[in-house]
Amino acid sequence: MIKHVVCYKLKDNSEENKQRVIKRMMMGMKDRIPGLLSIEMGSDFMGSERSYDLVLIETFATRRDMDGYLAHPAHQNVRRFMKEVRTDSVAVDFYF
Repeated sequence: MIKHVVCYKLKDNSEENKQRVIKRMMMGMKDRIPGLLSIEMGSDFMGSERSYDLVLIETFATRRDMDGYLAHPAHQNVRRFMKEVRTDSVAVDFYF
């Protein structure tokens, strides 16, 4: 199993915008991409100096499933959207 974790810093980190971005991302990917076993998102509530605004956590059974997800048009659409609204992102992919 693989976890794909991405943290985002947004240009507008208001709570309203964070919820709008989460809704857009979830609508764009949930139940639409083969091999994506689970997806969850959350927004940071601490607001510390080192905090990121949003986190995306996805689960895949295999690396092949994750690679298919990365190339999928629905993921590419969400990725383009996130490039417009974020200032930074970091990712970690790990087996568990």
